[in-house]
Formats: sequence, structure tokens, C-alpha cells
Amino acid sequence: MAVHKSGEDYLEAILMIQKEKGSCRSIDIVHHLGVSKPSVSVAMGILREDGMITTNEDGFMSFTESGYKLATEIYARHVLLTDFLTSIGVDPETAKDDACKIEHDISRETFACLQKHIDQMKAAGDNA
Repeated sequence: MAVHKSGEDYLEAILMIQKEKGSCRSIDIVHHLGVSKPSVSVAMGILREDGMITTNEDGFMSFTESGYKLATEIYARHVLLTDFLTSIGVDPETAKDDACKIEHDISRETFACLQKHIDQMKAAGDNA
């Protein structure tokens, strides 16, 4: 199931909030992303329909297997792109913002090549 860019943003936000707080509710996403409660409600409904998340009776969200896989892929792209951009001199805040834009549009092939290049650069630096 293909998830739109905004859905990817919500999945990544849920993952980041869970890493930070241990759990995630809609209100946490409102504060994290700076969006309205109705926007989060609609997005969570779509993610539930798409089989990406579940919500328990107390409003706490959990990932399905496919939702967790996609969220971790998005987050990994974000981290790698942010790290790469800062390593070439981009201001950390700008790098974070730009990585968020790039992570949704970069092809799997380009990302894999970039990741391989970065890994090779790190290995070369470790051996120097």
C-alpha cells in the first residue's frame, strides 16, 4: 500500500514520539508536527484504513508490521540525509528541514547508492 507524503510524515512522527516518550497519542502528534487535532484525526483514520497503525481504547497508537517497517525506513532516510547534509557543511536545522523534503522523493536506487557511498567514506576515514 502506497502512503502519501503526509502519511509518511505522520508515521515518522509516531515513531519519533514513541522513541522519545515510549507511547504516542494523537495530541502528541498535534504538538510534534504543529497541526490541528482534526488533521491528525483524519490522518490517523487513513493510516488505520491502510493497515499502518492501530489505536487502543485509550487512544495509544501502535504500528502494524507493515506500518513499523515503513516508519523505520522513512526515519532511516531522514537520519542519513540529515547527517550527510550536515557533513558537507549545511546548517543542522536547514539539513533537518531539507532531509524531510528529500526523504519523500528520493528513489530507492539513489538512496541505496548514497548510503553505500557514505558507508565507503566512513570506512575509508576509519582506515586513515
